[in-house]
Amino acid sequence: MNRPALAISAERLTKRYGETLAVAGVDLAIAPGRFFGLLGPNGAGKTSTIHMLSTLIRPTSGAAWVAGSAVSTQQLAVRRAIGVVFQDPALDRTLTVAENLRFAGLLNSLSRAAIRERSAELLELFGLSERRDVPVAALSGGMRRALDIARGVIHRPQVLFLDEPTIGLDVPNRRAIWRHIGRLRSELGITVFLTTHYLEEAIDCDEVAFLSSGRIVRSGSPRALVEQLGTHIIEVETDRRAELAEQLAPRLGEALIDGDCLHFRCHSATADLLSQAELGSKARAVRWRRPNLNDVFLWVTR
Repeated sequence: MNRPALAISAERLTKRYGETLAVAGVDLAIAPGRFFGLLGPNGAGKTSTIHMLSTLIRPTSGAAWVAGSAVSTQQLAVRRAIGVVFQDPALDRTLTVAENLRFAGLLNSLSRAAIRERSAELLELFGLSERRDVPVAALSGGMRRALDIARGVIHRPQVLFLDEPTIGLDVPNRRAIWRHIGRLRSELGITVFLTTHYLEEAIDCDEVAFLSSGRIVRSGSPRALVEQLGTHIIEVETDRRAELAEQLAPRLGEALIDGDCLHFRCHSATADLLSQAELGSKARAVRWRRPNLNDVFLWVTR
C-alpha cells in the first residue's frame, strides 16, 4: 500500500529486542520538504526508529511508509528514495574525497557523467573542492562528516535521514555542518529527518517530536513548544530541595528537580523573579534565563 501524500508516515511503529521494548507505537506524518527532528537522550529509541524507516531492521509490529513505499514490503523502492548518514562514518579512509563520491555514485547506479557533475556540485557546496584528491584519512573530523553527508545525497534522495550527524564534533564544526545542511535543503528541497540529543540543534526544525523510552511524549513546532513552557526558567541551586520546593510552590508552581537544582517555570515577563537574598542560606545560587528545547524535554518527561 503506497502513501504518496507524505514523505514519511508511520502507524503504531514498534520494535522489540527480546524483552526490551525499544520503540513503542510511534505515529508519524511528515510532509515532503519538511525538516523534522526526533529528539531525546541516548537509549530513547531514536536510532531504532531510523533503522526501521530506512529498512535496516524490520518492525516488530505497526507499519511505515517512506516516499510512498512500505518499509516492510517495498524495501528496494524505499532504499532508492533515501539517503542515510549514520552515527559512524560510512567512508573508506584509504580513498580520496572524489573516489568516495565516485564509489557512492556507482553504488546508486549513476552514470559517470552524472557522478562527475554531482560530485563537483557537492564538493563546492560543502567547501571540499580543493581537497577532492586528498585521502579521507587526512581530513579533519568536520570535513569527514561533511563528505559523509555529501556521499549520502549524491543520488538526490527524496528523504535524507541524519542519525546524530554532529556527534563527536566541536562547536565550530557542528555549526559548519548545519550551514551545509541548510544549503543542501535549499538546493534540493529534500525532506530531512534528524535524530539528535543536542536539542539546541533542532530549533530550526519545522517540527520536533520528543521520544522517551520509545514513546513520543510531545510534538510540535520547536519555537511554539518553548513559548508554551513559559517566559523564564528560574533555577535555584540548593541542598534543601524538598523544603524549598514546598516553600516556593504556592508562588512559583510545581518544581522540576534536576540534580541539585530546582527549576520553576515563570509565565509572566513582569513577575517577581526571586532573589538570592530572599532565600538566604537555603540556596547557593538563584538564576533566571529564557527557556529552550532542553527545558521542554525535561518538563514533558518529568
